Amino acid sequence: MNSRLSVAAVSAVSLVALMGGTTVATAQEPDPAPKSCDGVRLTGELPAPAPGQAVSGQITIGPDCEPELGSVRRGPASDRPAHTAATATTTTTTAAATAAGHQLRGWNEMYDCCNIRMTGLYTASSWDTADGRVTTAGTTATQEWNREPWDAGWSLTSQTAQDDCATDCAEVNSEAHADFAYQGVFDPTGDWYDNTHHSSVQLKADGTASCRFDVELRHTFVGWNWRYGCE
Repeated sequence: MNSRLSVAAVSAVSLVALMGGTTVATAQEPDPAPKSCDGVRLTGELPAPAPGQAVSGQITIGPDCEPELGSVRRGPASDRPAHTAATATTTTTTAAATAAGHQLRGWNEMYDCCNIRMTGLYTASSWDTADGRVTTAGTTATQEWNREPWDAGWSLTSQTAQDDCATDCAEVNSEAHADFAYQGVFDPTGDWYDNTHHSSVQLKADGTASCRFDVELRHTFVGWNWRYGCE
């Protein structure tokens, strides 16, 4: 049974019945069968934290197919999953990324109800500043996805990444996108699930930055959770 998703707040539901003049409140019974939900677009925006710190958010698809927003978390950068740090640094090969200056890494991940990361988009940015300008800048993007043992599961179908400026800039806006399709044990047709991740970073001449993330899901499932953040 599909249920339409929205970003409205989740509220508890109770059933009130009149029995022999007595009002009885009965909690709604949970649906014992896991539910597949219709598609949704989720959005998160975070200010870049101080060096050595990380900031992150999470949204979970609740039992009634409504998105449940978690609190924004702040803490040391080491609190992030180790594989995210490794992913975001493996392909940082631009001259700007190797220069001494400001660094920013971001992650944009979709997990299933069993805490398995299905799809993920990662960015690594670096920029130098002088005299109120961004002198050099660059952002690289990498992607990861989960495969099933029988050569099935998620696959990357398209990806793009670009900076609107690279040298002598007032500011730099970097955009990365990745589209993933699924064909496997949960859908042998390949027509049901599709995750599209968007990550944007703004690098400023004063050394500050901001991170914005979006994910579009063709269909989702109760318990899926989206995790995003930057450091």
